[in-house]
Amino acid sequence: MSQPITALVIMGVAGCGKSSVSQALCQLNGATPIEGDAFHPAANIAKMSAGIPLTDEDRAGWLDSLCDELRRVVASGQRPVLTCSALKLRYRERLRGAVGGLGFVFLELTPEVAAERVADRPGHFMPKTLIDSQFATLESPTGEPLVLTLNAAVQDIDQLASAARDWWHEHTLLATI
Repeated sequence: MSQPITALVIMGVAGCGKSSVSQALCQLNGATPIEGDAFHPAANIAKMSAGIPLTDEDRAGWLDSLCDELRRVVASGQRPVLTCSALKLRYRERLRGAVGGLGFVFLELTPEVAAERVADRPGHFMPKTLIDSQFATLESPTGEPLVLTLNAAVQDIDQLASAARDWWHEHTLLATI
């Protein structure tokens, strides 16, 4: 019997649709959204706004905050859906260490599509100029346990959310058999 997925992380580079898919999934599944961007300290936002990529050191406190929030929401009996780029394996392992049964939905797309989408987000702190650094940092999670990879360039938000919901539900049912 496998462990049920108790929480999800919607992950990928900027512009892949993490927030939109999370919102749609939470509406479909009655889950609790956690917007990872809301946990960035002001210094990280200022750095990204200036077009400076974050370092592992910059992300450390942010990841700690996300782990704390995941634990808090799970402990309260809710099923969270966290939006987080989770670009490196070590970031994902840190999140996995926070709660058992953490699944990842990787919204995959090309640098060109990501740049186009980021350019169309007025008022967001992440500039288009950081897309290349996001792809340079990305360590694909495909092949890791409890990871669903979806093509965010060809599926719309509702299709992505439905696929994530079905996968989550399937893994929860399989764990009870």
